[in-house]
Amino acid sequence: MNKKVRIAVVQAAPAYLNVADSMLKVEQLLREAASQGAQLATFGETWFTGYPAWIDYCDEYARWDFKPTKEVFAKTYENSLDAKGPEVAQIGKWAKELGISVVMGINEKVLSGPGNGTIYNSLLTWNHEGELANHHRKLMPTHTERLIYGQGDGHGLQAVETSAGRVGGLICWEHWMPLTRQTMHNSGEHIHVAVWPKVHEMLQIATRSYAFEGRCFAIGVGQIMRVKDIPGEFTLPDELKGKPEHLLLNGGSCIVGPDGHYVMEPVWNQEGVFVHEIDLNRCYEERMALDVTGHYQRNDVFNLEVNQRRK
Repeated sequence: MNKKVRIAVVQAAPAYLNVADSMLKVEQLLREAASQGAQLATFGETWFTGYPAWIDYCDEYARWDFKPTKEVFAKTYENSLDAKGPEVAQIGKWAKELGISVVMGINEKVLSGPGNGTIYNSLLTWNHEGELANHHRKLMPTHTERLIYGQGDGHGLQAVETSAGRVGGLICWEHWMPLTRQTMHNSGEHIHVAVWPKVHEMLQIATRSYAFEGRCFAIGVGQIMRVKDIPGEFTLPDELKGKPEHLLLNGGSCIVGPDGHYVMEPVWNQEGVFVHEIDLNRCYEERMALDVTGHYQRNDVFNLEVNQRRK
């Protein structure tokens, strides 16, 4: 195998809780990535239409029956995407036009049937033909996220074929779930997209550990969010007042090789589309010493069963 791939890590602020402006930004960023020869573009956790970082900055936001939080939940729902909707289809059309695969975190809603009042923290993968190749919902919302998001399922726990190789992804603290990691390793990833709000020190460790364990490239995708993005329904805590440009989320995006070492060092406090070339052959070079799906797996001792039905 001799395949070199160019990967775009998109570390850019979303158009917070605004679908129309987010679509404009998606097109701009995809075209920028494609202009640099990228075959895969990656975006962070719930990048479309923004991660609810505000929930961690004031205790009252999580108070029972607190009207401002209910109003923001309704606004988030309104500005979430239906995976079968026109925006998802349009992003697929751009992917096909540009010949680029895309992995993007979204706020997802279901418009009809069961669960039509729930928001999911989801990760979508489009291949270079514009097809929605994978649709994963975060299994367990983390801590305060449980106020916003419902539990996902195992349906999207898989890598899929793209022009950039076999690509999979997990969302934030799913990287601390051992059986989830093993399920993804078993799917044969060349490239793993690890999406986070920001990739702080422990999440750098998780990203590097995943790459080393899976003998794949791991892309840690962080985000940019400023105080001015906190919904206006909330009263800012004193330490954030008068600081509209202060970064709540300051990136930390990185690319890690199959040996656990950085290919792209973490990028902090700046927006951009960062493109790097990787060689997928390195996955197999490193699997000589460790293959947790093969010669380092004891299937005669362990048995992993996964329910991949959509809930």
